[in-house]
Amino acid sequence: MNAVRQSDASAIPALRTLAWAGFLLGFGMGGFFDGILLHQVLQWHHLLSLVPGEPFRDIKVQILADGLFHVLMYLIAAIGLWKLWKARRAAATGDRLLLASAAFGFGVWNIVDAVLFHWVLRIHHIRLDVNPLLWDLLWFVVFGLAFVALVRWLNRGEGPVGGGKSAAALVLAVLVGGPVAALPPRDTDTVMVFFKPGTTPNQVFAGIEAVDGRILWAAPTGDVWALDVRDKAKTALLYRHGAFLVSNSALALGCVKWTSAKL
Repeated sequence: MNAVRQSDASAIPALRTLAWAGFLLGFGMGGFFDGILLHQVLQWHHLLSLVPGEPFRDIKVQILADGLFHVLMYLIAAIGLWKLWKARRAAATGDRLLLASAAFGFGVWNIVDAVLFHWVLRIHHIRLDVNPLLWDLLWFVVFGLAFVALVRWLNRGEGPVGGGKSAAALVLAVLVGGPVAALPPRDTDTVMVFFKPGTTPNQVFAGIEAVDGRILWAAPTGDVWALDVRDKAKTALLYRHGAFLVSNSALALGCVKWTSAKL
């Protein structure tokens, strides 16, 4: 009996680590879901959409803020993966605990996002153009409260569910969902070009001519340009004309569309 109790007691730290792993992975997946769907695919908002002040109308600030947001989600997910590795033995028989913790983390992210970012700080809403409060509440209930309530349903099951299927599914979701945030959209010829400070207009236009680019948009400062470049192999030529970053990531292009609509 004492041996059984000692075994149960020794399992508690591993189960706690497993629960934290699930929570952090779920929280990170909530951030990926938000960033990919709302920032990039639907382009309904960006992290600092409603922050007042001229600096926040600068596309570079918006890209930086969204980029830092993604970095934070990557960090949280990486910590979750590390904790999952530490608790890998418990994960073999703790599928239900891991899945419930992940659902809780996903729901908590969306609750924190709604309460803190939408209503307290008011730096963005789910949708800015149509019934902001309605969309905030809908998102809060469907992806926040509903997922937290799902935890109670998952915890009602009797006995552990083994096999490590939840762990494998979460790892796969993170390894797929994380990189998707940085993938360029398909079937697009648009690239964002950031030029070094001090680059002259002649250098900029020489670079655009070198890649046979068509100008779609330009920042008032003249250091950020959106170009239509059919031959992607030519984009490297822009670095010879003062560019320090050429990108066709979904994050950058989404920011261009959002910023252009606001100007």
